Amino acid sequence: MKYFLISLCLFYHVVGNTTIRLPAILSSNMVLQQQAEVKLWGWGSPAEKVFVSTTWNQVIDSTVVDGNAKWQLNIHTPAAGGPYTITIKGENTIQLQNVLIGEVWICSGQSNMEFNYNWGLPQMKADLPNIANQNIRFFQVLRTTAAAPQEDLHGEWLPCDSSTVKSFSAVGFYFGRKLNSDLKVPIGLINASWGGTPAEAWTPSEEVNKNEILQHAASQLNTSKWWPTIPGRAYNGMIAPLTNYSIAGSIWYQGESNTGTASTYQQLFTAMISAWRTAWKNMFPFYFVQIAPFNYGNNNLAALLREAQEKTLTLSGTGMIVTTDLVDDTLDIHPKNKKEVGVRLANLALIKTYGKIIPGVMSPVYKDMIVNGNTVTLTFQPITAGLMARGKTINGFFVAGADHVFSPAQAKISGNTIMVWNKMIAHPEAVRYAFSNTAIGNIFSKEGLPLAPFRTDSWEENTKALQ
Repeated sequence: MKYFLISLCLFYHVVGNTTIRLPAILSSNMVLQQQAEVKLWGWGSPAEKVFVSTTWNQVIDSTVVDGNAKWQLNIHTPAAGGPYTITIKGENTIQLQNVLIGEVWICSGQSNMEFNYNWGLPQMKADLPNIANQNIRFFQVLRTTAAAPQEDLHGEWLPCDSSTVKSFSAVGFYFGRKLNSDLKVPIGLINASWGGTPAEAWTPSEEVNKNEILQHAASQLNTSKWWPTIPGRAYNGMIAPLTNYSIAGSIWYQGESNTGTASTYQQLFTAMISAWRTAWKNMFPFYFVQIAPFNYGNNNLAALLREAQEKTLTLSGTGMIVTTDLVDDTLDIHPKNKKEVGVRLANLALIKTYGKIIPGVMSPVYKDMIVNGNTVTLTFQPITAGLMARGKTINGFFVAGADHVFSPAQAKISGNTIMVWNKMIAHPEAVRYAFSNTAIGNIFSKEGLPLAPFRTDSWEENTKALQ
């Protein structure tokens, strides 16, 4: 009995002195969003007083743990800088060291966002000797699912070096490196990605289940033993626990697993982005990658998915990059040039979020058409230094008349417009460019970015691919 009482006393002594606890996302080496009211939160003993101080302002803030054993307070962060220390004191004391203040971005999606050095990336292998950067920090969210939104997850903040970068998103790293180079501020990158996952898994289940169309589309997904397909499961485990953490924005590379439900993807994707913003209480920018050419089979479902992605741009604060030119093999769903993908996403953020003036870093997209006789004149936006073709002939254009039968077309570039025709079609009604699963096309802005695939019609699509 004597030894039992001693053990019991020791147990209560340990518990009583380790009551304050933090979520994994709050740790040493983290990056906090600059010039913002950021949340610090955690758990403790009810009625326990919690004191927080930082080395950037020497102010002591305090709060009290509530009856649910939770506490939270907001602190104001200065302009980018560091490293700093944050001290959190209750019955125990926690020190968060080597904390930087800068810009924080979420990186999410399926395997093309998850893709890293260990999967085989020649560009990153070449960059590896000079890759270490204490002003870039990684937080890798471990794969997990949950039936309801969670409050914590597994992971830790680590500085970027030749070891930590190997298992981190290559797109995320190159995105962050470009931001760090151009903005001259620390960059925090949180990678929550899972290969194979459809967007439904990243969307709160209530957003899917309240909509019959989305609910039906979700029921058509093929289940897998390798990744979740049930609505909300990845969101609950890997995104919900992050929503207290202040961020600048999100980058996204996903869509390949939703080609079979392309007709509902715009609605789903819009719902997902809106739900994330609601959860963060922040209309943060959301930039995404249009899926690359790949042989999905004898249909145009990937073209329709790309179209749905582009239509999502009607949602404010979004942006899209085109990657049709970054594909070496349309039989490989994982294009290897992740460096350029990250740089293009970063350029989008630099222009749209940070107000930088960088000419020619946005792909031209279809705007309008005018029919004059048997010739269609196409216009595009944004206005560039002009359009050009790579190669002796222009590839990828098709024209159709009232019979809805598309035939290969000739094309001629004139500045920022393209004239398209087929002499056998006297009254053209629609034009398509690179509108198939695998078509790449060879029209670029003179600054070097590819023209986005498009169609001018909204006709019901058949299953025969246009090559």
